Amino acid sequence: MSDPGTAQAVHRPHAASVSCGALALLVLAGLNLRPFLTAFGPVLDVVRADTGLGFRAAALLTTLPFVLMGVVAGVGVGLARRVGEQRALTVALALIAAGCTARLWTGGSAGLIGTAIVAGAGVAVIQALVPGLAKRWFVDRLPLAMGLYSAALVGGGAFGAVASPWLAAHGGWHLALAVWAVPALMTLALWRAKAPRDAVRATAVSVPLTAFARVPRAWLLALFFGLSNSGYASLVAWLPAFYHSIGMSPQASGNLLAWMALFQAIGALAMPMLAKRSPDRRAVLWLTLALQAAGFIGFATLPALAPWLWVASVGLGLGGFFSMSLIVTLDHLPDARLAGALAAFVQGIGFLTVAASPWLIGWLRDAGGGFAIAWWIHLGVIVAMAALNAAFAPAGYRHGMARITGAAR
Repeated sequence: MSDPGTAQAVHRPHAASVSCGALALLVLAGLNLRPFLTAFGPVLDVVRADTGLGFRAAALLTTLPFVLMGVVAGVGVGLARRVGEQRALTVALALIAAGCTARLWTGGSAGLIGTAIVAGAGVAVIQALVPGLAKRWFVDRLPLAMGLYSAALVGGGAFGAVASPWLAAHGGWHLALAVWAVPALMTLALWRAKAPRDAVRATAVSVPLTAFARVPRAWLLALFFGLSNSGYASLVAWLPAFYHSIGMSPQASGNLLAWMALFQAIGALAMPMLAKRSPDRRAVLWLTLALQAAGFIGFATLPALAPWLWVASVGLGLGGFFSMSLIVTLDHLPDARLAGALAAFVQGIGFLTVAASPWLIGWLRDAGGGFAIAWWIHLGVIVAMAALNAAFAPAGYRHGMARITGAAR
């Protein structure tokens, strides 16, 4: 029998694993996870005019990848156990590259949706594995590692949003959506050459992911992650269209999405640094939720008054919440293998929840409704999540995960 403390000692990273090279690999992986999503919103009107894509079908291009991020999270962990993390991540990056490349030749909604599914599956595998890797490689610097990874994730999204209108204007929307295969292939090559040996071994998770389905705390974490991040999916899909509908140009509305992602990157890095001095992360989580609330109130009431301010506020909140919610999840278990499995479960259920929000807004738009009601719905969700946050005191971590630590003995 082994206890979690022993397991943690076994999986403490060696010197090579905590090098700048390992951190750079996490950052590069993060950079590839959002451009294929954020590049679409700023060129939505062009794509719709060329393909006849409806609002609900357009929402599927964002919704389906988030569904896959949920469904495939468990598959990613299982794949790593069978073939090793290096091969699993190689396959994932290849899927992102293949999905983006295929957009050079897609001419209709079915093709676009198919490429979103392929790339989304690759993203799902990476997102399932990175938190466990970060916990194992950077045991004593987890807030820094997760902050940089999260900042890279949303920073890649910012670049996708700001570059796609320019690329579409000079090379067409097919190029604007396909070019993101290039960084995926570059990262794949670097990962194959430079990944720490620690990542080559298959991860031996002591309990199946299904074990977390019997743990109420795991469900609370999953709903907390999913509902609070649903605003991100809605804004990626519809923020440019929302501001374009009230008079902004496609480039300016795309720049708003990039502005949001810039502040997400700042929040993703700054909030973990703010929280690292205390094991109780709730105060910082409340701050991230308050910033989101301020942004959605601005969108719903006075969107044209200070769009850059509303976008900056919601971006800081969303970016900070994403990294902090994953850190709180990883804090619940000291063993890196078990914590990584918990993070995969939380993201699996959470991203299925996230996936519903763009589709809901698309349905409201097709039904003749406006965007304002969607922003009020998100505000209500944030208020509910602020109440739920009170449950995540560090004193409750051990009790909340007792069933898992007992099963792993």
